[in-house]
Amino acid sequence: MAVPGRRNGVVDEDDYEEDNALFEEDGVIEFDSDTPPHLRPLATASQLGDVDGLRTALDNLTVGSINDAVEDGDTALHLTCLYGHLPCVRLLLERGAALEVQDEDGAIPLHDACAGGFVEIVQLLINSANDTECVKRMLESVDAEGDTPLHHAARGEHAAVVRLLLASGASPTKRNTYGKAPTELPDPGTEARAILEAAASAHMAMGCQ
Repeated sequence: MAVPGRRNGVVDEDDYEEDNALFEEDGVIEFDSDTPPHLRPLATASQLGDVDGLRTALDNLTVGSINDAVEDGDTALHLTCLYGHLPCVRLLLERGAALEVQDEDGAIPLHDACAGGFVEIVQLLINSANDTECVKRMLESVDAEGDTPLHHAARGEHAAVVRLLLASGASPTKRNTYGKAPTELPDPGTEARAILEAAASAHMAMGCQ
């Protein structure tokens, strides 16, 4: 799982960087992972944001699927969402990448995009859903720690993403495994905190859960 902040808001930067490191020697980039050989071009292009390389990798993908895990349980769509590579995300969706595919920790690509604060990617993912039920499932999807995409956006204090998720129907009061609602994750006084508190107040006033 590549999503930062996986321990309920406590980010271990050293672990994150180590887990997602690329190693380059003599111009050759290799993943420190058990990525299957036939998926390595797909993994490399996805993590680096190389849209031409990604297109070539997809064209040459004769074994396996676009939705196979390529790096630490993440699919190509997870990786491109995590690192904010919008053109690559668009290409993967055009080629049929699944919006609701889960990684080894139960997170979907929307979790990754929200964690990074990539509002254009978040909007693209939501717009790519087939119907309102799909959008609802994505917004309510929880990972191994009970976090929804809104929890990730709130933890990162990504105000624009928080607004977008709330406008799309995300719940500001849903609690994760640790009993934390999205409202409690941003620091006091931040824009994200103010947006979430106002949304939670309106949510409760309407008698919503």
